[in-house]
Parts: sequence; structure tokens; C-alpha cells
Amino acid sequence: MGLAPLIPYIHRILSPLFPDCLWQGRRDRLEIALTFDDGPHPQYTPQLLEVLAQYQVTASFFWLGTRVQTAPAVAQAVYQQGHWLGLHGYTHQSFPCLQPQNLHQGLQRTQSLIAATCGLSPQQIRDVRPPNGVFTPRTLTLLTQWGYRPVMWTVVPVDWSEPDIEIVVKRVLRYIRSGSIVVLHDGPQGGVQVAQSTAQMLPPLLDQGYQFVTIDHLWRQWQLSYKGGPWS
Repeated sequence: MGLAPLIPYIHRILSPLFPDCLWQGRRDRLEIALTFDDGPHPQYTPQLLEVLAQYQVTASFFWLGTRVQTAPAVAQAVYQQGHWLGLHGYTHQSFPCLQPQNLHQGLQRTQSLIAATCGLSPQQIRDVRPPNGVFTPRTLTLLTQWGYRPVMWTVVPVDWSEPDIEIVVKRVLRYIRSGSIVVLHDGPQGGVQVAQSTAQMLPPLLDQGYQFVTIDHLWRQWQLSYKGGPWS
């Protein structure tokens, strides 16, 4: 058995254990968040932007500092198109493998790079998704202490392993629910087909009435209705 079928079970186990992470949006609203990790990429991200613009879909991007450095013009294009920006670390090293000081410095460096590249204040870039989804309770404590907002996921089609595009789309459509946070990749692993897979999954999702919202939108809903709200 591959990883993809296990993701819903992992989500059910971990999300109640770590309620300060953003795992999903409200289940009573036809809203989903489409997110992309590991970019920006000089080839794959512009292709993806064309698809998102075609369908007028706003997404959220979690970036690596090293890739912002190598593709600043692409980063600017993502921001200018109105997408939400978050952090994925300076490199793709798992957060628990880093000393707290190095982790903090890497996040600050990436935050500053994105801010300078896109003309933002660093305080506007606070959402963090740990690489590979790997974290510990200590990781989350540190992120919160430093003023960041940890973001996880609901639907993960494992596109980084580059299965057939039809498989990626099928997995997303099978597991999507109201409030889902979908994780795709526009970096070196998975990015080669991300524009095509996104182009195939958007029409059926739009036909089902889903609205695409940003991670910031889900946080604001979370703050308004977390206690007693329909989040499960």
C-alpha cells in the first residue's frame, strides 16, 4: 500500500492532537484551499499561474528561501496575481532535524527574502508548513512562540512521486470535502505535471460549487468559530 490511502487516517489521528495547527476549514461551507509547496520554480510555477488565472482561482504558496533567491521574478508574479504566500523553510530540511536557532534563522531569512522580493512587510508572511509534514510538539511550540502560524493539510495526492496525472486528479477528487486543504507541489519533485493536473481537477471542483480560498481566509474563519464551530 502506498502513502496516499493512509493520508486521511493520519489526518484523523493528528488533527485533534495538535489543534493549534490549521488542518482544515469549516465543513459546512463549500470552500477549499489549494496550496503549493517547494517553489517558486522558474518553469513549473509560471505554467501553473497560467492555469490558475484561466480559472480565476486564488491559491496559497509555501516557499523555500533558496528557491525565492533563484527565481525572484517568478515570486513577484505569484504575488502580483493575488496569491497568498507562506514559508516552507530556507531549505527543504525537516524542522526537527534543525537546532532551534538554525530553524528560526532559516525562517526569518526566508521571510525577509519574500518580503523584499514582493514588497511586503515580513509580518505579513507568518504561515509555515513544515517540509514533508514532519514536526514534533516542540516544533509547534517554537513556531507559535516566534509568531508563526503552523499550517498542515487535509488532501495529499502524493504528487511529488509523479504518478500519472490521472491518478493525482482521481485522488484529489476522491478525498476532497468542504474545508479541505489540498497540497500539491510546483518544485522539482511533482512540478513537471502540476499545471496539467491542476487544469484537470479545477473544472469538476468548480462544477461541484467549490470556492477556492486562501489559507489566511481559513485562519480568519478559524479565529471566528473554532470553539464550537463545525470543524469536524
